[in-house]
Amino acid sequence: MTEPTPTPATPVDDFAPDAVVVGAGLAGLVATYELAQAGKRVLVLDQESRANLGGQAWWSLGGLLFVDSAQQRRTGIKDSYDLAVQDWMGSAQFDRLGDGTDGPERGEDHWPRRWAEAYVRFAHTEKQAYLNSLGLKSLPFVGWAERGDGRAQGHGNSVPRFHLTWGTGPEVVRVFAEPVLEAERSGLVRFGFRHRVDDLLTEDGAVVGVRGSRLAEDDAERGVRSNRDVVGDFELRAPAVVVSSGGIGHNFDLMRRNWPTERMGAVPEHLIAGVPAYVDGRMLGITESAGATVVNRDRMWAYTEGIHNWDPVWPDHAIRILPGPSSMWFDANGKRLEGMPGVPGADTNGAMKQILAAGHDYSWFVLTQSIIEKEFGLSGSEQNPDITGKDVRFLLKSRVAKGAPGPVEAFKEHGVDFVVADDLDALVAGMNDLARGPALDADSLREQIEARDREVGNPFSKDVQLMAINNARTVITEKVIRVAKPHRILDPEHGPLIAVRLNILSRKTLGGLETDLDARCLAADGTPIPGLYAAGEVAGFGGGGVHGYNALEGTFLGGCIFSGRTAGRAIARGA
Repeated sequence: MTEPTPTPATPVDDFAPDAVVVGAGLAGLVATYELAQAGKRVLVLDQESRANLGGQAWWSLGGLLFVDSAQQRRTGIKDSYDLAVQDWMGSAQFDRLGDGTDGPERGEDHWPRRWAEAYVRFAHTEKQAYLNSLGLKSLPFVGWAERGDGRAQGHGNSVPRFHLTWGTGPEVVRVFAEPVLEAERSGLVRFGFRHRVDDLLTEDGAVVGVRGSRLAEDDAERGVRSNRDVVGDFELRAPAVVVSSGGIGHNFDLMRRNWPTERMGAVPEHLIAGVPAYVDGRMLGITESAGATVVNRDRMWAYTEGIHNWDPVWPDHAIRILPGPSSMWFDANGKRLEGMPGVPGADTNGAMKQILAAGHDYSWFVLTQSIIEKEFGLSGSEQNPDITGKDVRFLLKSRVAKGAPGPVEAFKEHGVDFVVADDLDALVAGMNDLARGPALDADSLREQIEARDREVGNPFSKDVQLMAINNARTVITEKVIRVAKPHRILDPEHGPLIAVRLNILSRKTLGGLETDLDARCLAADGTPIPGLYAAGEVAGFGGGGVHGYNALEGTFLGGCIFSGRTAGRAIARGA
């Protein structure tokens, strides 16, 4: 998708909408698309400029979870609704059950569980066809994210389900933005950019509109922090308001206040941001003040494999490494992570617990050049120019030819978290220069690495990481393009050695505004608030926490699409 052309501010006070959508990210665009398709007049408000149309989704890798897709079937992956539900429920671990009404035993997971069942059904039956009809295409191979905690009924994907969009996040945004922009040209949709909503208008228990501040124009590029200078105010009324304003990912104070210390460990002192500065969570409190219920506040999705962007766009800009399973993983004290959480890409929250239990908020990958060339991906549309640009020649040159993709090599050369050395002693010395905690002992690391290396001589092993590697390589696409052939880490033929300091990276809010299956916000007694709807991350991607405690990946964009679609269709039919 090309960047929107800057346009003068459009008046909004002479427009009589059927619905106001607060937030021009993916969920808001999908809701607007559905409403416009039904002939409804929609006013979309956003505190940022038109340059940020599509919100966080534009910056994403564009991964989508499909169940029993054509791509899965073509590559011999057998998936089903029942298996996907088992994986979702094993990952979500819903344990706050009840009927969703007020009281001491209030069931915060009542609606999230119902949303989960509905979402998996959507991913199995309609999701791919719905997106294909809009022109979205996925790459032919299927990735295997969150490979699991080692239990059939536990966390993780039993099979690969991560479908990468051809065009990444900008393409996901484009297929909804283009028809919405066409509806804008026809007069059915109007945008109010630089309009910050500060209050929801209520009358007799119903939400009837919004009130807020007009912000000064700002020509900052997409993702760059914009001004908050107030130049006026506004008050607008509509029969329905959809809150689709995103989560709390760049509001570190709010993240730390809600951090699940007892469950995950100490609050990280050092955080880096996987989302732009405007992801501030303001609308959660504003919507709650209007009578809506916020549930599962302590659930969030932070990654353990964050690296500082050497060419940042927003403050504390972080990029996540999308790892294959072969890098060895050590905590800040130099102890190898244990079990499946110690396998990169297997169990995010399990790894987080071990890392924080070591008393520090960072960890280390130790790997080889052979591993980085095949197994290191980077999150973000801008870090994958070949796929984002839909350039087949560039893709083949970048992904199939010898050497790591250009963006990965750039981080290896310029990134502050990378150490490269020809031998382990030199590598550990460089790691100690970067450490924010204790000095690592080279002999201790060598002992652990050599013990793992001795297991490589056979196609079988008792080392759980090597077992996971061999398991992954039974999938043809994993073997060919994603998982390096097992080899000794200390084999100089596969060098140089590489170490990466991994930081905690903020990303997604898993709790949020409680909604029923029509995306209607609910009061404390479980009844819908007339006129008020929520979609996307602000609603925990549906229900106030559709993911439960864990995410299967490829479900964040999909959650925005499903919940935005639900809200738009519900308003259109008068639900």
